Amino acid sequence: MDFVIFQDNKPFILESFRNGDFDYIDAASEVFETDFFKFIEAKSILQKLAQTYPTPRKKEDVPLWFYVASNLSMRLHGVHSFNAFPMVVRCGGMLNAFGPEAGRKVIHPDTGDVTIASEGFNKKNHYDREAPCDQDFLRKMAKDTDAEALMRWFCDDVIRVFRSRRAFDKEGIFIGDASYLFVPDNPNYEGSVKLLFDHNDHPITQKEYEKLTDEQKIHCQLRRCYKMVTLLHTNPNLDFFLFVAVKVVSGKDHECPVLYELVKHFVEVVGKGVMKRLILDRGFIDGKAISICKKQYDTDILIPVRRNMDIYEDAMALFRESDVDWLCCNEQVAEVKNPPRPRPKVIVNREKKRQEKIQQLKQEKQSPPPEKTLLKMEAAFIGEFSSWSSCTVPLSVVANREHYADGHQETWLLIDTKEVQDPSKDKELYHMRTATEERYRQFKCFIDLTNFTSCAFSMVVNQVVFSMLAYNLLQLHLLNKGRKELNKKTLPRVRQQLLPSDNHIIVYNQNYYAMFKPIELIEFLMTLGEEARNKIAEKCRRLRLEMKGILRNPRPP
Repeated sequence: MDFVIFQDNKPFILESFRNGDFDYIDAASEVFETDFFKFIEAKSILQKLAQTYPTPRKKEDVPLWFYVASNLSMRLHGVHSFNAFPMVVRCGGMLNAFGPEAGRKVIHPDTGDVTIASEGFNKKNHYDREAPCDQDFLRKMAKDTDAEALMRWFCDDVIRVFRSRRAFDKEGIFIGDASYLFVPDNPNYEGSVKLLFDHNDHPITQKEYEKLTDEQKIHCQLRRCYKMVTLLHTNPNLDFFLFVAVKVVSGKDHECPVLYELVKHFVEVVGKGVMKRLILDRGFIDGKAISICKKQYDTDILIPVRRNMDIYEDAMALFRESDVDWLCCNEQVAEVKNPPRPRPKVIVNREKKRQEKIQQLKQEKQSPPPEKTLLKMEAAFIGEFSSWSSCTVPLSVVANREHYADGHQETWLLIDTKEVQDPSKDKELYHMRTATEERYRQFKCFIDLTNFTSCAFSMVVNQVVFSMLAYNLLQLHLLNKGRKELNKKTLPRVRQQLLPSDNHIIVYNQNYYAMFKPIELIEFLMTLGEEARNKIAEKCRRLRLEMKGILRNPRPP
């Protein structure tokens, strides 16, 4: 069998109820996940993803769209072990979006527990199904899918789906990054390596380790890892964060050629003009690659300069000249939003006393040392810079100078392939990259990305790719609901915000459904005529009797 997708149509259901017609009634306790799957199905996203999935199977016992949906459901729940899939089916809201044919809540005849009864997709089970498919099918499907093919699918077909949904902002801001994925010290993790890391989780060589003090060496440790190189898309207001490309490689591989290959593939997939600005850190400095991005892809690169580069010394010599115009950069003041309604006087007075106490504590607290007290920030730029021999496009060099209370100055440089008009704007733009570091931290920590339950490389890649895909689709869903402020929250926080405060009842009829609050549905039923109420009551009796015998051969407890 295959599932029938039900469409939200409350007016149709209400009109049917007035005539006493309906097919099935069920309770919905997880509206957040139900709404999510309604969104990706109504937009035909789920079907498009399934049509291009690189399946390793010649025979399709279970539809690919259900495999993709199940994998996404697990990631939304923060669950990565496929053994937990039955729990996700029971407590989640995925099946509510696919109608009663996907599964019905029934009472186990022996234990009295509420469980799910499903017809499934074939007749191979000896016991009644408690889920549309077995968790072992999902695990084997994920393990047998080629890891390279899965990453190409995400970087190619998935991105085409996002492109068709107009998911890319017209500003065209993208951020490249490389991050380590740490795993347990088990050599069975395919393709992983052990590297020496310092206290900041930065890899160091043996020579660098020998130069450290004994106290610094204590905090260094050998850790097994992979490396994840990604492209992230956002807008100037950071309203969303979409992963548009990913590549998982060995921890010892250099990220620079990997990232520029992802950039090349992305431009080939979506065309020129989408990626207008690419912000990178100094680990991706490559003059030849930067030139290609500017000339062939129409993508401007913004990247800091290393102090040991010749271009740094040449630029600093010019910035020391007296004819350079330095622009004072003021720190941005956070926008103060007016409260939606006047506050009670007692709360205003309480807040006033609190602020006075905070100011008093700040005055009593010892001020920071002068060498860390920032007094002023300045910026200047030099255009048409061409002393970098490996980079064949003209560059603008932006200098950012910081003045501290003890009199010392610190200067750091940015290079931009785009002609600079206001150097302070480049500084603000580059700070978007540091702002997204928190996004990576949340993604790795709160989705528990590195909690890999299998040592197979294909399973590691499956977990990374589907976690990113679920994250992207959730971002689009929140934008569609007008809740873009939640895109900056962690996944557990999003679930807290979107979970319903009361239960809902779903009424199905002719491939349509509607969701009602219990009191709303009772009130509506009381307004119906006697003939319609009798017809509904008779249908409910038949359904109740059918549900008692639906588990003919239940799995033993």
